Amino acid sequence: MSIDDVIAKSSFSMLEGKIDARILKVLKSMGFERPTRIQAETLPHLLQQKDLIGAAKTGSGKTLAFLIPIVDNLIKHKITQKHGTFCIILSPTRELALQTFDVLTKLLVEIDLSHCLIVGGEKKAKDVIKLQKGANIVVSTPGRLLDHMQNTEKFNFKNLKHLIVDEADKLLEAGFEKHVNGIVQLLPTNRQTVLFSATIDSKVKNLARLALRNNPVHISVKDDTISTVSRLQQGYCICPVEQRLAWLYKMLKKSKKFKVMVFFSSCKSVDFHYEFFKMHCKATVLSIHGKQSQARRKEAYHSFIKAKNGALFCTDVAARGLDIPCVDWIVQYDPPTDPKEYIHRVGRTARGLNNKGNAVILLRPEEEEFVKFLEKEKVYLDKYSFGDPPGEVQEMVEDIVIKNGVFKILARKAFLSFLRCYNKHPLNKIFNINNMDLKSAAKAFGFREQPDVDFLNNKKR
Repeated sequence: MSIDDVIAKSSFSMLEGKIDARILKVLKSMGFERPTRIQAETLPHLLQQKDLIGAAKTGSGKTLAFLIPIVDNLIKHKITQKHGTFCIILSPTRELALQTFDVLTKLLVEIDLSHCLIVGGEKKAKDVIKLQKGANIVVSTPGRLLDHMQNTEKFNFKNLKHLIVDEADKLLEAGFEKHVNGIVQLLPTNRQTVLFSATIDSKVKNLARLALRNNPVHISVKDDTISTVSRLQQGYCICPVEQRLAWLYKMLKKSKKFKVMVFFSSCKSVDFHYEFFKMHCKATVLSIHGKQSQARRKEAYHSFIKAKNGALFCTDVAARGLDIPCVDWIVQYDPPTDPKEYIHRVGRTARGLNNKGNAVILLRPEEEEFVKFLEKEKVYLDKYSFGDPPGEVQEMVEDIVIKNGVFKILARKAFLSFLRCYNKHPLNKIFNINNMDLKSAAKAFGFREQPDVDFLNNKKR
């Protein structure tokens, strides 16, 4: 019998007598009856407290794969607050940490284990109180946690038995390598260490050698035939640069009954498009990007989770790990930096065992080569046609730019940040600013006359 056959016949009920009954009860109440592939393959090893390196696509169910064994082990050892911190879970972003914490909170609804969330943007004094009281499970971003480990008195982690490094590749991309190394060096060596990552590159392997000491089990559930999940219907749309805003207007109007995530290349572009659609088109829109306050990002994240329809405008801060239920469409309005980022973006939909999703990327006519580039990574797109975009949208945004000085400043900043992202794009042979008509590009931000672009003055046009 193949591993696929085994997984198809497996269920969480098979763990009866092996893990605490309250965990199984909560899993059932959360609607989880059968494990995903990564859960089915890793749980037997993790329940035996083995070190593990797990490679799986985003949206594969990694969070429960590591939470179930941790909670069960702490129950078995009758851990209480006085024992201090027994588990640390590292996440690359505040949103992913919050999401992991939310799942953990649901899992512990009938279980008395203390847990806390430690991320930047919150008052440090509150963190200190939580840690000094004795948080058995700490979910955190690396920078803030290392600070507390070095400076917070009575933060007791000398009994720690579990270290989880989630989205390890993203942690390293975000520049957290020194922080993670610092954390590892301060922790007890007699522990279980688990590292999950969507991709296993040389940097992740180096981190694994440092953090994992006990001949780790290697689990990979990647599909060699395709880089995105089979339940995802994905395509691309060719659109002249000056018609981009009108195209997005039509796309959101067509999908107003659905839940949509729209990815932009910069925070300023998110702000501009959010202002236009929310305030001037009265669309149901939320926004998340890295320069917002923690409180605003948290509010937008929870609001979109609860929403039945509407759009979330975001940068790639939302591309990794966020488990937002029932996202129907992923729109890549601005190009990703590489195929890996493309895959992470579309991974926000078609999550779980039976869910389906749709994705579309907007390309200029000069950028259609990106479709062939993705095929080399085993990602295959259909060509979509949305028809002619509505002309009145262009008139509307140009009118607002002329009459509203604040909006004009927002539009100019967004236009310049859009060009800067193209100017430094890693795939500049495809996403090439030198074959872009800047006057036409400015129209997509509501300008009848192109604003001055001083950082391109020396470029060959």
